Amino acid sequence: MRKIILFTILIASVGSSLVSCKKWLELKPQDGIVREEFWQTKEQVEAAVTGIYASMLGSATNNDRALAEYMFLWGEARTDMVSPGFRAVQDELDIININVLPTNQFVNWRSFYQTINYCNTVIELAPGVRSIDQTFTQQQLDRAIGEALTIRSLMYFYLARSFSDVPLKLNATLSDEDVVAIPKSTQNQVLDQIVADLKKAEPMVQLPTGNRPVDKGRVNRYTVNALLADVYLWMNRYEDCATECDKIISSNNFGLVSGENGAAPFFNELFYAGNSNEIIFSLQFDAQKLNPFYTMHVSGSRRWGAAPHLLEEVYGVDLSGAVPPLVDLRGDNGSFRANDLAIWKYIGADGNGSNTRPLDQSYAHWIFYRYADVLLMKAEAINMNNAPLEASRIVKQIRNRAHALDLGVPMDSTNVDAMADFIVEERQREFAFEGKRWYDVLRNAKRDDYKRLYLIQRMVSKSVAPDRQQAAINKLRDKNSHYFPIYFYEIQTNKELVQNPFYK
Repeated sequence: MRKIILFTILIASVGSSLVSCKKWLELKPQDGIVREEFWQTKEQVEAAVTGIYASMLGSATNNDRALAEYMFLWGEARTDMVSPGFRAVQDELDIININVLPTNQFVNWRSFYQTINYCNTVIELAPGVRSIDQTFTQQQLDRAIGEALTIRSLMYFYLARSFSDVPLKLNATLSDEDVVAIPKSTQNQVLDQIVADLKKAEPMVQLPTGNRPVDKGRVNRYTVNALLADVYLWMNRYEDCATECDKIISSNNFGLVSGENGAAPFFNELFYAGNSNEIIFSLQFDAQKLNPFYTMHVSGSRRWGAAPHLLEEVYGVDLSGAVPPLVDLRGDNGSFRANDLAIWKYIGADGNGSNTRPLDQSYAHWIFYRYADVLLMKAEAINMNNAPLEASRIVKQIRNRAHALDLGVPMDSTNVDAMADFIVEERQREFAFEGKRWYDVLRNAKRDDYKRLYLIQRMVSKSVAPDRQQAAINKLRDKNSHYFPIYFYEIQTNKELVQNPFYK
């Protein structure tokens, strides 16, 4: 008897004047529900789609850590933005020091592939429900498949950027008989599949509905555009990237959170309250499903804090004598708290650095894409197409919103390479601790056959302990070291897999 391994939940949204409260309920099918007993109605398809989102929140059945924790570590741990706390484990320290081994627990991709399998299951089995449930419309089916294609693409994009070549599995594992060993596909093959899937998904998913929690926490048309822009940027397809960005910009559905009223309202709207007009797509943690960041970042159990040099070297300190002093809204009490180097985005309850969220309110959202990201992706793309002046105008929008300080190196709007470096630095300030820094630096470093490898080496000189820096820099000269090893268990159980070259 064929069994479906699927964890599903139902989301009920209840609006209020300030926030939306969601109840997360566990409904059938649980592990082992027979296919013929479940895939019968449109409600069951909807439950299966909702189960995809639940798996990303950390409701997976394998008792692994939440995907957002991996996404933070993969995007930040090797960068110059963070420093280890007293509770950091050895495997985390090894990532910082570019000393990752296949036994490192944080290179286990199992949860990503579990979410991929949930997506594959919807893509494969949802169409059959149309012939059983006559009330299940083609539009509803298209939306379900489009969302599954988009989330599958997002998972593969993380895997391709983190491991390079990975197994590309596009069919569902519905029973033990479906478990087969498959080899890796190249990074380019994975990226091509992502592009094809997103192009297919774009007309299938809905436009924003006006319901903020749904529009920000569930895939819609502009989620697809933002992800596709990001993929095109990684592939050096700059015109295509700018086109996808323009679809979002011209929609007039999004805007930058204002910085005119100061740090506290800026922080509250963008990071504390969540679901602002700036957000395009995020993981919607709430009181029923907390995020993993409280124990990672709070002082009593800290595994990760902000790097000590951020205030002076990244955001800057106002020496003009102005009263009150000028501050970059994204710096002290925005992204981090300078007096104790706490990562404030995820544990702060205000923009003054005064109050920390209690554990039972650890539901800051994990932001995949927001409007500032779209603007800076477009700036990067058009700059690489030899339009640095136009790119500089976009960057100024971001800087003016944040009240960014002049750090002494002016933005050169006449030079593509100088502008590219400035955009990387602006992304560092704008998206601190949002899991983007490593991928941003790697994307820029690898262009033109690693013409700008110095970006990675310079970053490591800030993050790695002095007695380990030279060894780390030597390793990073090999481009294969920029990707993680395949977890040892996967190599043992899938005989078709070959370890990534640097780790053999």
